[in-house]
Amino acid sequence: MLSIRNILARARNVAANSVRKMSSCAAEAKTKVVHQPPSLLASLGSLLAVISTALIFFAAFRNTLTWHLQRFWGASGDFWQSQWDRLLDTFGEDPLAFWVFGTTILTMAVYWLVGGIYILLDVTNRPMCLRKYKIQPGTNEPVDKPRLFRVLSQVLFNQLAVGIPTAYLSFSLMEWRGYPPLRELPTFHWVLAEMAFLILIEEFGFYYSHRLLHSKNLYKIIHKKHHEWTAPIAVTAIYCHPIEHIFSNLVPPFLGVFILGSHLATSWLWFCLAILSTLNAHSGYHLPFFPSPEAHDFHHLKFNQCFGVLGILDRLHGTDTVFRSTQAYNRHLMMLSLLPVREAFPENTKCSSKKNN
Repeated sequence: MLSIRNILARARNVAANSVRKMSSCAAEAKTKVVHQPPSLLASLGSLLAVISTALIFFAAFRNTLTWHLQRFWGASGDFWQSQWDRLLDTFGEDPLAFWVFGTTILTMAVYWLVGGIYILLDVTNRPMCLRKYKIQPGTNEPVDKPRLFRVLSQVLFNQLAVGIPTAYLSFSLMEWRGYPPLRELPTFHWVLAEMAFLILIEEFGFYYSHRLLHSKNLYKIIHKKHHEWTAPIAVTAIYCHPIEHIFSNLVPPFLGVFILGSHLATSWLWFCLAILSTLNAHSGYHLPFFPSPEAHDFHHLKFNQCFGVLGILDRLHGTDTVFRSTQAYNRHLMMLSLLPVREAFPENTKCSSKKNN
């Protein structure tokens, strides 16, 4: 038989263990509460803040640039309107030529000028100082040239053989819908308002078309080509099946233009911004003072996370839950210093080893 002393000792041990377990559970619960992801309302607030900041910056940049250019060239009246008039006086006012061929030439020029800079970085591995900004270090250092040539040929096919006929169709739709006369530019404040609307409409169009492409049958037949690059480079932005190029790359940016009946100049500005955004998202670099490409890079790495551009629909539909549990989510911000984001938010090796176990 156990003595009373032994019984009391065992009771004290059981009580002590229970207290320790309760304390551990309470601490864990507190940690979960503290690190609970932001609410949808908070995400909406962040979205509005980002759009507002971007538009204010753009407005300030435009006013400053206009003032300096006016002083430099001595142009009288509205600088942008006078330059637009000069363009129309030089090339005529044929809407078909501007909407179809003008749009094609402009968008291709932006794509290859900026994309070409990234190609030089990835082919030459120079300058070395930029390697520290790689999102996935060790990938495409340097890029495989045969794979790169396949990308270049597919992109050119999409831009010419797919893009030009689609531009004709888009122009026909704009003629049916109606659009402003070419000669008179819209007011700058109206352009800013349109930009906010175009950004939101593209988010809806791209998110749902992109998520549809990840359905079992469509992914295998169409979207898998784009996901050959788990660590993308900038020019892979429109490396994809022609059907995907139409419905996921061309239609979403055009939707808002069609709904609003935007002026050609506004449309050109918007298309250029959309191209710069997707080149940055696929670049593989998280450069200082650039919008963060972490979310879309993570999408290429994991396939089933982060389908949108802004992230608001991913939060709404819960398609960013894995992303938000990783260090990549903490890095998903614009760096306002030259410090590489991977140094500001280094990998937690201890936690990573626990997860792998």
